[in-house]
Amino acid sequence: MSSIKSVVISCAGIGSRLGLATTKALINIHGKTLIRWQLELLKDIEDIRIVVGFQANEVIKEVLQYRDDVVFVYNHNYFETKTGASFYLGAKDGNEYAFEYDGDLLIHPEDLKMLLTLEGEWIAYADKISDDAVYVKTNENGEVLAFSREQGDYEWTGPCCIKKEKIKYNSGNVYNQLEPYLPMKGIKIRACDIDTYDDYLRALEWVKYNYL
Repeated sequence: MSSIKSVVISCAGIGSRLGLATTKALINIHGKTLIRWQLELLKDIEDIRIVVGFQANEVIKEVLQYRDDVVFVYNHNYFETKTGASFYLGAKDGNEYAFEYDGDLLIHPEDLKMLLTLEGEWIAYADKISDDAVYVKTNENGEVLAFSREQGDYEWTGPCCIKKEKIKYNSGNVYNQLEPYLPMKGIKIRACDIDTYDDYLRALEWVKYNYL
């Protein structure tokens, strides 16, 4: 992957909708934490920045078992902010392009490898499988035209890649960071987003099919 990119993994949230009393990065998926699944697929990436908040010490301890060269960034306001704030905090001191990766997301290994080599700015999306999805509306070329909580062509799962100079602090979501720059190039991927307990159960089956 180009040295002009930083991978920002947002792991600051409480994961309240999941109901497992743990941040999503630490949930167990077939004997490994979610963050470990992510890090194993990012083993060749030089600049990884992990944004922590809720259960920060536990997340840091888990990550350091596998990598000691990760940059940890604190979102101290994680109770009042969402992933948009964490993305900004993680990207602001990074490289020219920020590759955003939510801490509750699993991506098919082949698709992640492809995304990591893509040049320029883009937004990834997937077929809808989550309970509480944010949708993307696309045109005939697959470009992302809009995000919606109501309906759309696909589910916005992330990740995305954008120049860090365009990322402004806000307390909302990552897609709110992207909305001023639409339309943007869109890439359809195979991915599984974990927001609710039913999503978690689906993720267990999804990993069996796509990883194991």
